Amino acid sequence: MKKGFKDKVFDSTMIIITAVIAIACLLPMLYMVSVSFSSNYAITARLVTIWPVEFTLESYKAVLADRSIVGSMIFTIWLTVACTILSMIMTILCAYPLTKKKLKGRNIFLVMIVITMYFSGGIIPEYILVKDLGMTDHWSALMFPYCLSAFNMIILKTFFSNLPESLEESAYLDGASHLTILVRIVIPLSKPVLATLALFYAVGRWNGFQDALIYINRQEYFPLQLKLYQLVYNNQMSEIALMEGMSNQNVTPEGLKAAAVMFATVPILLVYPWLQRYFISGVMIGAIKG
Repeated sequence: MKKGFKDKVFDSTMIIITAVIAIACLLPMLYMVSVSFSSNYAITARLVTIWPVEFTLESYKAVLADRSIVGSMIFTIWLTVACTILSMIMTILCAYPLTKKKLKGRNIFLVMIVITMYFSGGIIPEYILVKDLGMTDHWSALMFPYCLSAFNMIILKTFFSNLPESLEESAYLDGASHLTILVRIVIPLSKPVLATLALFYAVGRWNGFQDALIYINRQEYFPLQLKLYQLVYNNQMSEIALMEGMSNQNVTPEGLKAAAVMFATVPILLVYPWLQRYFISGVMIGAIKG
């Protein structure tokens, strides 16, 4: 069926608008990449646009020379992976039982969880709680207090509730337990939503720095975003060298910040293509046919 003139005009307009928005989102990233690879003179003279001027790796050498930033990246990678795994386990174990109508007090549990989405104790009570639990200045303060998102749990619960009951009933007849059904049937059918939620958790932990700013004073437990936060709010190279332990005085603060931004951004961007295929896969269609 051929498209009419109005449909073609509409499609062309949408393509142009989408392209403009994509370019507008991409330009700041290209500028930061260019600054990170440009010379001090080009950066100071404001000659850099979307292409590097006088290509150099000095900014990245300065970042790599700072052991604290490299250590923060390694720690952040470990923390992101550990938090994502823990959060997904907690989310699955919370969402799956709440889909069972036979669970006593199910609605009460659900209401208690939903309330946390609208009300919280505030920063000061949270800090007092974390301090009383002995988690300040320890990596556990960055993992356990926020290991479960009520919003993500509700998304997963809704997905589990929409799975065909006949699949679980057939497994019950074959003698399968709740745990067996969850591991061998429910989770494999839920790969798209699980991948999406895992990405939400990973991005949230990777980009988080406020909790570290409040709870952590030890350098070895500083996540990468907190190190970047320190760089952004230090405008003089002497201050950066003093606070971050850098001895390279041949790099402008702007170049150093751009290189640090690339270190903080590129690793998490690499995760998106790996999980993209799960967003659109029709697992359920293949599972219930036949």
